Amino acid sequence: MTDTTEKRFHFYGRRKGKTLRRHHSALMDQLLPHLRVTLEDPLSGMGERRWLEIGFGGGEHLAHQAELHPEISFIGAEPFVNGVAKMLALVEETNLANVKIHDHDARPLLEALPDLSFERIYLLYPDPWPKSRHNKRRFVSSETLAHFHRLLPPDGLFLFASDIGDYVSWTRKHVAEHGGFTEVGDPSEPYENWIETRYENKARREGRGSAYLRFRKV
Repeated sequence: MTDTTEKRFHFYGRRKGKTLRRHHSALMDQLLPHLRVTLEDPLSGMGERRWLEIGFGGGEHLAHQAELHPEISFIGAEPFVNGVAKMLALVEETNLANVKIHDHDARPLLEALPDLSFERIYLLYPDPWPKSRHNKRRFVSSETLAHFHRLLPPDGLFLFASDIGDYVSWTRKHVAEHGGFTEVGDPSEPYENWIETRYENKARREGRGSAYLRFRKV
């Protein structure tokens, strides 16, 4: 990613946590370069059917879906180094051959991707930025929704899950204002082939339920 791109997109989240284990560090050096998405040609080496997951955290859901769907090519976007390292370990452990990784802010990737690139886009448990003065940092915005609409084909799905009621309402409001999607399905029901993530598990321990929103492009 160029310095100019970094300056245009101010990133507020964490980049790195605890020191990586030796093996995870080796995976970052040796495996990641082979899986890294380039903004110049982001779909290089991918099949015709593609799904995108933004902010994959520790990679549990992304790896689970990729293993279930070898016919689908996946891009996972995650700027947090420790999460990327965990995902690389899952790729190695399950010998996944259908996953690419963008280890930076997802917004420049959205700009670089061509129209109608993905059948579905997942945004699962994004940082809620709960304070009112920080709401503008939320990933769901008019700009990102415009990209989602551009990247999805007719009937393509934008899938948003969160345990924060205010963010769920925020997302519904912004999607309604966009006008290019319709909500479908039961938001209390997890998605097909769902696997509980560590974030969802934490929410349950703390007594919060989750909403699983499904927005179909119209």
